[in-house]
Formats: sequence, C-alpha cells, structure tokens
Amino acid sequence: MNDAAPQTSRAVKMMDLKILPLEAETFAPFGQVIKPALDGTPFGPDDAQLELGRGIPRFYILPLMRKERSFRMITRHLSVTQCLIAIGGQPWLIAVAPPNDPDYPTKMPDPSKIQAFRVPPNLGIKLHRSTWHAGPFTDGEKIDFMNLELADTNQVDHFSCHLDQDYGMEFRFVE
Repeated sequence: MNDAAPQTSRAVKMMDLKILPLEAETFAPFGQVIKPALDGTPFGPDDAQLELGRGIPRFYILPLMRKERSFRMITRHLSVTQCLIAIGGQPWLIAVAPPNDPDYPTKMPDPSKIQAFRVPPNLGIKLHRSTWHAGPFTDGEKIDFMNLELADTNQVDHFSCHLDQDYGMEFRFVE
C-alpha cells in the first residue's frame, strides 16, 4: 500500500511583460544604467554605486546562449550589487523586481512589480543589492557578458523564487 499523498499540479497562468526601454528614471528602483564616460571623468552619482565589501569581487566574461523569452524563476543576491554589460553590440532583455527586505532570504518578490527592460548594446546595468532578476535574455545565438559580482555569489548568495510553484505564474516578454 502506498501512503504517499497524491501529487497535485498547480495551474500556471502566463503573464505578459511589456518590454520597456532602458531609462535611468524607470530603472532606478532596480539599479542603475551604466553609460559610457570619457576617460578622466571624476567618479560621481551617475557611476555604478557598487557594494562589493561582503566578499572577494569577481569580474568575468559570462557566455549565455539564446533561451526562450519566458521564465518561471526569478533570483536575487543579498550580499552584492551585480553589473552586466553585453559584449559585441547586441541588445538584450532582463526582467527585474524591486529589492524587498534585502536582508531576509525568505522574503519573496511581489510578482505585480516585475518589469522587463531592453538594454541597448552601448549600455550596461548595475542591479541594486537584492534586486530580483531573470535573465539576461538574448535573441542572438550567444552573447558574452561582462559580469561583476562576488567570487562565491552563485554558491552561497543565490536566492530564487519559483514563480510557477509559489504564485502559479510564468512570465513572457512581449513587444
């Protein structure tokens, strides 16, 4: 006799995310837009305001393959800001939600606040510490990204929410 409870599957609703252009004002709740600056320009408020003091910084090239324009999981890092910049002149997409209760690993995102942005090829982003994010997503077969985080971010500072399991939602990018 099998005493295990029967598995029930939760219906998953597809949610459309309209892709917004990347502008400093609309992206501000999630992070900063990284723009080109002339050599010798003094550091200021338009530069990425980094939080890297909780570990050893890691700067590397992250190769990402093309993936579908939908997601069921969103992730955040509690200990570090993260910077992403595409190499090679291709636009890319990212979905983000505000950093809520950045010091509490069990706090989940508010799905109604998830937004999608198209990042043009000449710009990058810095995510605030604890900003929820899904992506980068690209239409190209492969894009390399410059990624700045901590050496152990993906081992010890990787908190995810399974939107399908926790909220019965899947999100897709729409034009």
